[in-house]
Amino acid sequence: MIQHREPTPIGRVVATELKPATPHQFHFWTANETTIGIGAIVKVEGPRVGDQGPGRIVFGVVTDGFAYSDLATPLHDVVGAEGDPAKAAESPTVRQEIRLWTAAVLRQHPEEPLQPVPLGAVYVASDADVAQALRMDAYVAGAQPTGIPVGLYTAAGLEAPVYLDADFLLGPEAAHLNISGVSGLATKTSAVEFLLASIFQHFPAHKGRIAALCFNVKGPDLCFLDRPGPLDDADRRRYERLGLTPQPFARVRYYAPCKADGVNLNTLRTHPDLVGDVEPLVWGLAEVLDFAEVLLNRDDIDAKADAFIDFLSDRVLNKEFDDGFGGSHRVQSFADLDGLFRAIFDGLELSGRSDMWRTHHIATIRKVRNRLSNISTRCKGLVTDDGPSNDLPWGRFEDRTVYVVDVANVDPLGQDLVFARAVSKLREHLERRDLGVEAVVVFVDELNKYAPGDGPETYVRKMLLDISERGRYLGLVLFGAEQFRSQVHRRVVGNAGTTLFGRMDADELATPGYHVLSPAIKIKLATLPIGELMLRHPHFTQPIFVRFPRPAVLRGRDGVERFPPSADLPFEEAVVRQLVRLDRRIRPNQVKDLIAERRPDDVRRALAAVRRTRPDDALACFRRMLGVRVAPAAAPAREAVPPLNPISEEPY
Repeated sequence: MIQHREPTPIGRVVATELKPATPHQFHFWTANETTIGIGAIVKVEGPRVGDQGPGRIVFGVVTDGFAYSDLATPLHDVVGAEGDPAKAAESPTVRQEIRLWTAAVLRQHPEEPLQPVPLGAVYVASDADVAQALRMDAYVAGAQPTGIPVGLYTAAGLEAPVYLDADFLLGPEAAHLNISGVSGLATKTSAVEFLLASIFQHFPAHKGRIAALCFNVKGPDLCFLDRPGPLDDADRRRYERLGLTPQPFARVRYYAPCKADGVNLNTLRTHPDLVGDVEPLVWGLAEVLDFAEVLLNRDDIDAKADAFIDFLSDRVLNKEFDDGFGGSHRVQSFADLDGLFRAIFDGLELSGRSDMWRTHHIATIRKVRNRLSNISTRCKGLVTDDGPSNDLPWGRFEDRTVYVVDVANVDPLGQDLVFARAVSKLREHLERRDLGVEAVVVFVDELNKYAPGDGPETYVRKMLLDISERGRYLGLVLFGAEQFRSQVHRRVVGNAGTTLFGRMDADELATPGYHVLSPAIKIKLATLPIGELMLRHPHFTQPIFVRFPRPAVLRGRDGVERFPPSADLPFEEAVVRQLVRLDRRIRPNQVKDLIAERRPDDVRRALAAVRRTRPDDALACFRRMLGVRVAPAAAPAREAVPPLNPISEEPY
C-alpha cells in the first residue's frame, strides 16, 4: 500500500519576467544529473510564514524540459573550438549548463486563495505526496473506500500505486473508459483485461455485484481469459505493490455462433480441452425481428415497410393468426413466416382480389419477405430458420463473471446484430433491476468501426451514444478501444470519464484534440514502451503516466499456439461432442445410432431443444425429441422500456 518516506530536495522554483510562476504553471531548475523526467510528479514547499506553520505546498507534474548554457549564439562555441568539434573537449574551462523544467500544477494546499506558485524548494514526490497530489486521499481510505488500482506511477526511482475512483469509473457520478493507441504496441486489450481483474478484486462491497460482457471482434484476443499466462518477477512485484492477486478470471462463460452446418462452433476456442466450455449462440425469428433495423438497409426500407414489420411483431409473432383466406398460422420461426407469406400470395392470386392485404400493399409485403427471408442465409449459424434458440443467461448474470461473445469470425452484419441485441437486453434488464447484478461493464473494441465520427447514422452507433450519455445511471458502463480517437464520435469519447492513451501515431497526435498537450508529452506518447499508459481521470487535474503489470491470463496468440483450434468435425462427431458436454455418461456410438438416416434439420432441432432444457438424462431427451418438430420457446411478454432517444432527425 502507500509507503511514507522523507522527500529529497532536487531543485528550486525560479521565476523571471519572461517565465513567471503562475497559479497553474511554474518552472524550476535542477542539477544536470537528476532523476526527474517528463511526467514526474514534484512537490514545492513555500517558505514558512512566521509562526503560522508550513508555507504553501504545491504539487505539479513535469510537462517540458530545457537545457542551455551561457552562450549568446551557437557561433561563439564554433569559434572557441576553432571549427573542430574534437578541440571543444580540450577547452580549459567547461561552460556552465542549466537544466530548467516546466511543471503544470496538480494541486495546491491550501486551495484557497488560489495564488502563484511560491519560490520554494522542489522535492521528488513520495507515495503519500502522489496520493495527495492526485486527490486519491479522498477515496482510497475511509469507511467505504472506492479505490480501484490502475497501475503504478514510476518516476525518480519511485513506484507509487495509482487508484481510480469507482464512483467515477463505474457510475453513478461519472462512468465509462476509453483507450486509444496504435495496434499491437498500445496494449489496449491487455490494459482492459488487467483493469477488469482489478475491478473484480476491489469493487466496493456496498456497490453490489458486477459482471462484464466482452465482445471478441479480433482473432483469439479474448478466447483464453480463464487460462493462466506467464509472469516475470517484475510483474509479480507490481501486483504485490498494487494489492492484487495475479490470477486468471475464475468465472468465464463463452458464447459463439455456430457455423453454417449448425453444429460446429464459429470460434478459435475449439481445442478438445476447451471447446466444452463454449455455448452456442443461436437466435430465431423472435430474437431477430425486434432488431430488423440493424439488418435492413435504411435506404431500401421505407415507412410502409416499417409499419408492416411492426404489424408482424405485434399481431402475428407467437400468436394464433388468421390470414384472411381460411388458414390459421402460428408464426414462431422463419420457416413459419415464409409459410404465412406464401399463403398470403396464393390467397390474393386465387381470390382475384386487389393488391392490398390488411391495408398493406403486396409490393411492400414482397419487399419485407425478400429481406427477412435472406437474414437466416446472410447470418447462417447465428440465425436459425427453424427450431429453438440458445441465448445469453438474461436474468441470471453472476457476480464477478466475464461473459465473452466471440464474433470474430462472423460477418459484419451478424456482429451488428449481436451487439445491438445484447446491449438492448442488458439495458432492459438493468432498468427492471432483474439482470442478476447491479452493474455491467461492456467492452467493445474497434470503436472506429462501430461509432465513427462521420458516415450514415446506424442503430449500433445510436446505442453506443445512448450508453455513453445515460448508461451510468443504470449501471451500464462502456469500456471502448480504438486506434484513432479523433475518428470516433465526439460524444462517445467525450462522455468517457476515464481515458487511457497507449503509444500513439504521430499523425493522430497532430489532430486538434491533442493540442492541449505539450510537445514533450506528445513525444513521450509517440515512444511509450509496452505496458505504460497516459491516464486522465476526473480527480486528476493533469494527465499522468502509469505502468501496469502484464495480465495474468493467456494472450490470444499464445493461447492459439498452446491450444490449437481443431478442424471442423463431421456432422455426427459434432453432435456427439455437444451431447457429451451436457452429459459425460453418453457414449458416442449411442448418439451415432440414433441419428443414422435422420434428417440433419431434425437432428439440429432436437439438439437445440436439449441445450435449452438441459435435462438430467440428455440422451433420453434427445431420443424423444428426434423426429418431433421442436417449437421455439414462447417469447416472454416484454415490459415497456423507454425507447432510445432519437439521435438524428430521421422520422423512422
